[in-house]
Amino acid sequence: MIDLWPYPTGSRISSGASPSSGASFDLDQKTQRLGELEHAVAEGGVWADPERARRVVEELKALKGWVEPYNALRKRLDEARGLNELADAESQSAETREVEELRRELEAEADGIAGELEKLELRNMLQGPDDARDALLTIHPGAGGTESQDWAEMLMRMYVRWAERHGFKVEVLDLLEGEEAGIKSADIQISGRYAYGLLKAEKGVHRLVRISPFDAQSRRHTSFASVFVYPVVDEDIEIEIRDDDLRVDTFRASGKGGQHVNKTSSAVRITHLPSGIVVSCQQERSQHKNKATALKMLKARLYERAVEAREAKKAEVDKQKMDIAFGNQIRSYVFQPYTMVNDHRTDLKVSDVHKVMDGDLDPFIEAFLKRFGSKAA
Repeated sequence: MIDLWPYPTGSRISSGASPSSGASFDLDQKTQRLGELEHAVAEGGVWADPERARRVVEELKALKGWVEPYNALRKRLDEARGLNELADAESQSAETREVEELRRELEAEADGIAGELEKLELRNMLQGPDDARDALLTIHPGAGGTESQDWAEMLMRMYVRWAERHGFKVEVLDLLEGEEAGIKSADIQISGRYAYGLLKAEKGVHRLVRISPFDAQSRRHTSFASVFVYPVVDEDIEIEIRDDDLRVDTFRASGKGGQHVNKTSSAVRITHLPSGIVVSCQQERSQHKNKATALKMLKARLYERAVEAREAKKAEVDKQKMDIAFGNQIRSYVFQPYTMVNDHRTDLKVSDVHKVMDGDLDPFIEAFLKRFGSKAA
């Protein structure tokens, strides 16, 4: 008999011996709510209010993203169990080559089902109020000049490749290149459902150890770069930004961008005077579009600051919050004298550093979420 239900009774996934009840994912409640919304849409009343219609469509999409994959997996499991029972019945009479082949197929299907359940379990950890939002990711090199700037650019490429693997949209909002190599700063928006919930695992300082290509004596160097991740705030969330609190400066865009970039002051820098937060955008030719994007970036950072202030107050009571606070470094990437990526929060180690730098971050993200779950900030 092949075990087609790889999780023990009472586990995070299972609410019994099968997924039919769906209690651990609140499937009954989600299914009921989905039916209510579909009925409201069918009646047509929601379309009279565009804003309400937008919210309903978003909620419908989110609920279907849970209910449909779960139901498909449950159907797949039922079919596999039926085949398993058939293989057991046939094996009673004679152990044929066909039965052996069927058992191999069932074993592969059991592994596939377990993989899909792991994905649902991971999504079940993304229950934070901002987890489903797009992410605004900023990268800054530490001290060390060209070496650290090159490391910052390597990290940017790593996150872009990760986002592309997941089918997320990547938009470089602001990029300041280094004089010799690398970057001095980067602001990237990664758009896709749960982009922030996944990328929040990347907040902190990342450490690189390698033989520097910029050192004529080929000495080993240690470099640092910081990564910050903010949720992209929807327009309907109230964050007050007064015009009197803003200083808006325009300047000519830098970098490779053609003749237009160097001839017009289309780039925009906004300073929020009360908080001291500075954002800039120079990716569009239109000054108006750059200003709108910069305001969106500012809004995201002010929202994140408010969330952090709220969590800081909570941390005073909940000392366990300190267990997931980011220290001086969250992860080390070692290229020499050996290859290893070591996450200091989860103790996960991966020897293939080049694969990680090519965007294979999922093992680290999953380990972080499994260990800290809803406590992750």
